[in-house]
Amino acid sequence: MTDPDRELNFARELLGSRNFREVPDEDVLAGAERLLHEWMSGEVRMERPKLYDHYALLLLALTRRVRDLEARVAALEARE
Repeated sequence: MTDPDRELNFARELLGSRNFREVPDEDVLAGAERLLHEWMSGEVRMERPKLYDHYALLLLALTRRVRDLEARVAALEARE
């Protein structure tokens, strides 16, 4: 059970003991969604992060996902 007074570190929760390059984007997105939902609903407390060492993980995963989706859309449009 989580200590209600403990503030979670966003990046540490997503990475564990791994390097950011070892964590698949799907894991980052799923973990971030879970953590942000729990934070928004008041189930957990989060440290006040600095962008470069916390939310950068989520932004990087989202950026890569957008690029992938853009490439897929371009490929579909090229078929027409």
